[in-house]
Amino acid sequence: MMDMKFKRNFCIVAHIDHGKSTLSDRLIQKSNIIDERKMKNQILDNMDIERERGITIKSQAVTIPYHAKDGNDYELNFVDTPGHVDFSYEVSRAIASCEGALLLIDASQGVESQTVSNMYMALEQDLTIVPVINKIDLPSADIPAVREQITNELGLDDSQTQLVSAKTGEGVDGLLEAVVNYFPAPQGDVDAPAQALIFDCHYDPYRGVVVHVRVKNGRIKTGGIIRMMSSGIDYKVEQIGIFKIDYEPTGCLEAGDVGYIIAGIKTVSDVRVGDTITNADNPAAEPLSGFKEVKPVVYSSIYP
Repeated sequence: MMDMKFKRNFCIVAHIDHGKSTLSDRLIQKSNIIDERKMKNQILDNMDIERERGITIKSQAVTIPYHAKDGNDYELNFVDTPGHVDFSYEVSRAIASCEGALLLIDASQGVESQTVSNMYMALEQDLTIVPVINKIDLPSADIPAVREQITNELGLDDSQTQLVSAKTGEGVDGLLEAVVNYFPAPQGDVDAPAQALIFDCHYDPYRGVVVHVRVKNGRIKTGGIIRMMSSGIDYKVEQIGIFKIDYEPTGCLEAGDVGYIIAGIKTVSDVRVGDTITNADNPAAEPLSGFKEVKPVVYSSIYP
């Protein structure tokens, strides 16, 4: 396993249509973890409606290897957050699995409502925030005005602001360096009882429920018995690993890692976002904070 000081866990938060999915594509392309022939736009958006509307609904994660200018190899765990305001709790759990957040702002639109709300959500989780001005290639881009908004309206340090064009790839190399240099390495005790935060899950027709986790303390291994702390139900781990678009089994996840667990869970309702996973033979004394029961809602558009 890689030393924790060479890991970075970060997310991108933005207002709708500020280019989050396009920037995700550029980061993945830079890492060469997927063959160029298989690359497509919105690579992390698996649902048809996400691709059609351009709004990320499901949180996704991907592990990006990166060789930095300091000569070291880093493991960048990128958690792609939902883009719609209705998924604020899911966004908060995705943010809680990271140490840093890239706050993406459209160079032509400037700071908007979700920009502010997501920034405060990241601040509540004590994340390091790096502002990123996207779409600098547009003729309507007003970079000085957006920089002024970052300083005066958001109260962030403009000296760390990164300028990128997710569409052309300009500035993405500098952005990856900023992730390494500005975001702190994860903290945690590898030898403590396991505590893993569930920030999402999805159903695989062949493997059952695939649980997306960030391990805060301890380690979880293939073949071990895990326990959902909210329900007390135990499962045997069949496969564990990291996301590199596809599943990449590693046999173990330890403090600081982001990855997946497959444990023969049959229904998605058995997995609760925000819950804590621990080892049944050496359970943690208490779950991670922030969990709450989510009430399903249906959004209705009404034309009076």
